[in-house]
Amino acid sequence: MKQPVSCGFLVVQGNPIDSFLLLRHPNRWDLPKGHVDPGETEIQCALRELEEETSIAASDLDIDTDFRFENRYLVNQRRYGGTGLVEKTLRVFLGRLIRPAEIIVTEHDGYRWFDWQPPHQIQQFTIDPLLAAVNEHIRRNR
Repeated sequence: MKQPVSCGFLVVQGNPIDSFLLLRHPNRWDLPKGHVDPGETEIQCALRELEEETSIAASDLDIDTDFRFENRYLVNQRRYGGTGLVEKTLRVFLGRLIRPAEIIVTEHDGYRWFDWQPPHQIQQFTIDPLLAAVNEHIRRNR
């Protein structure tokens, strides 16, 4: 079985950053993200998923081409037609909203703009390490 790969975006507002967008699942906060389709690049996947899940279009963003976050974790293969656990890769890109965008959530229970006040404690395994990496990226590139 091929290892699953998901790609998504952390969308931020302000320069410097003053807030970031997360989507609400029943029991956690998450990013707009999804699996790469055949023939699709990772950035194409991330942009498609962002628009599908929030209505934010690529033209609404200034994409930071110097930032890419990667996280790997084990997931149940049942979702992919197998049994047992498989390592999944998550790649996240960074985009700054360049104009107001109406957010229409299609696959989540809601959304929230969180204040940018590092260090963050929102979700230990994915969100917190991502936000720490963004904070370090900003610090290095000042």
